[in-house]
Amino acid sequence: MKRILAPILMSFAILLASSSCALKKGELRLLGMQTQESASILVNGQFWVRVHFEADGNPEIRRACFYWFGDGPHCVEVKCVEYGPFAYFDVPLHPRYGSSVLQCYVEYLRGEGIERSNAVALPVNVVAPFER
Repeated sequence: MKRILAPILMSFAILLASSSCALKKGELRLLGMQTQESASILVNGQFWVRVHFEADGNPEIRRACFYWFGDGPHCVEVKCVEYGPFAYFDVPLHPRYGSSVLQCYVEYLRGEGIERSNAVALPVNVVAPFER
């Protein structure tokens, strides 16, 4: 009996875990982000961040909000979004000085209301021009 019960319970646990990862109707989930610059970003400049996501359908992203290690949110309007199997959007940001953690979430239209996505983080090294 125990030999039969163990595989059944294991199958149920796997099914439960995989169903909790599935997107709900109209949901958007951030997967990660990356900078398009080199390992170090200059403090007085602007740099681009690409945010990858998955979504059920094509929900309208209203804005992306960023935190610099507790400083923020600094929200920007998202203008150009690429949907599909490799969905992403690019936004320009102005860095804060020092090595930091950049966090992001988005606000998007879902049904009749605005929803907030999960947050993703990226370590960023911001340097002064003379440190390069």
